[in-house]
Amino acid sequence: MLVQSGLCTGGGFLWGGAGLASAVSAMEQLSGRHCIWSTAQYLSYARPGEVMHIDITLAVVGHQITQARAICHVGDREILTVNAALGERTFEHAHLFIPMPDVPSPHELETRKHRHPVDGTIHDRLEERLVIGRELEQLDGKPNNGRTVMWAHIPDVLTDVDAATLAVLGDFVPMGIGQALGVRGGGNSLDNTLRVVRLVPTKWVLLDIQIQGVERGFGHGSANMFAEDGTLLATASQSCIARMWKE
Repeated sequence: MLVQSGLCTGGGFLWGGAGLASAVSAMEQLSGRHCIWSTAQYLSYARPGEVMHIDITLAVVGHQITQARAICHVGDREILTVNAALGERTFEHAHLFIPMPDVPSPHELETRKHRHPVDGTIHDRLEERLVIGRELEQLDGKPNNGRTVMWAHIPDVLTDVDAATLAVLGDFVPMGIGQALGVRGGGNSLDNTLRVVRLVPTKWVLLDIQIQGVERGFGHGSANMFAEDGTLLATASQSCIARMWKE
């Protein structure tokens, strides 16, 4: 996989969710099964122009579930390690217990502002609409309840969202750090865990982000991810290194 600038952050390294998405997509293709759960541990950075190889092991292949892992590396430098379970099974009961919050549609909201130009970065390939949150000029240093809600859409995804798309969008949890604290900051992901609940046709995904706490220089949070029709698509959770922005 060639690491292109359009897959990278403004800091010039591969967006963590894009790395997880690449591994999940590869594991789904190799196993022939859909992702149930996946988790990435981020170990190093991949830079634009580098080639990241994805080595996959199907550790256990059962009748209904495959347990897999992927090592993503640039040369001898390991970038991230991914573990996942993939499969499908029938069960007589099904129910979604978390309702989508009552929010305006993304088409009623303005585009989220960024502090720097996003041309050529992954944010240039995303559409973001802030529902509950603070604009840059509203970050006053006062913590709130830790909740941020945002619509997100990847125009390059011509079909409906899949597990790989949700892996990309799940990496927005660290943005909730600065929002929760009321500071111009965020975080670098240590991990990214995705749990896929139910996939339905949708273009936009609502991210209901909740930061649980920031202590010892680290932030911890999660997100419920909803389709436009209110279906709970997946949940994401992350721990990150809390950082102030370099202006």
